[in-house]
Amino acid sequence: MKKITVLLAEDHTIVREGFRKMLELEDDLAVVGEAQDGRQAVALVNKLRPAVVLMDIAMPLLNGLEATRQVLKAVPATKVLILSAHSDDAYVQSATESGASGFLLKQTSAHDVCRAIREVQKGKTFFTPSISRRQDRLHPPVPGRAGLVNKNGAVLTSREMEVLQLIAEGKANKETASELGISMKTVEKHRENLMAKLDIHDTAGLTRYAIGAGIIESSVQLTIV
Repeated sequence: MKKITVLLAEDHTIVREGFRKMLELEDDLAVVGEAQDGRQAVALVNKLRPAVVLMDIAMPLLNGLEATRQVLKAVPATKVLILSAHSDDAYVQSATESGASGFLLKQTSAHDVCRAIREVQKGKTFFTPSISRRQDRLHPPVPGRAGLVNKNGAVLTSREMEVLQLIAEGKANKETASELGISMKTVEKHRENLMAKLDIHDTAGLTRYAIGAGIIESSVQLTIV
């Protein structure tokens, strides 16, 4: 039997270990790699080409939504299941817009997680049952994987999303430039573009926006200066 290969992308070690042990009990599923942040997840997908990625939505350096866009652009055959502790409609819609094939709450049963992996591997979609019952109230656009669209219709590019997350995590321009392998001047230009597109003109506002959009969790940045 050819097994369905799975990559686990989750920044909490104990959660990853739990998922791994759960999936190892299934004869047709095989965990082939683990990532601690979105950037590592993208790199491992390029290397391992898993059939399915279980992707946490809130991870450091690169969040699960942007990681999903980059994964699907690089390896379209891979399917992504978003994991989250939150079931807000906005989170679910953002996951759908990113191109994810499904959305699972972290308290979802082991049976449903395994079922979800099998379903999306076949090209279907799967949502945690409680969320699935709400889907007829959601009207997301066709996934374009172009980036986050704000309420004014401005589209953030993939790079702008990366810069926004690092700003919201409290990284200085120099740290952001080093992390992304770009110049400080380029970081400053991306920051200017973000503020113009979002009509937000300070770091605190960008951080609040990132939290509200599910790019980072509120616990990531405890103090907003």
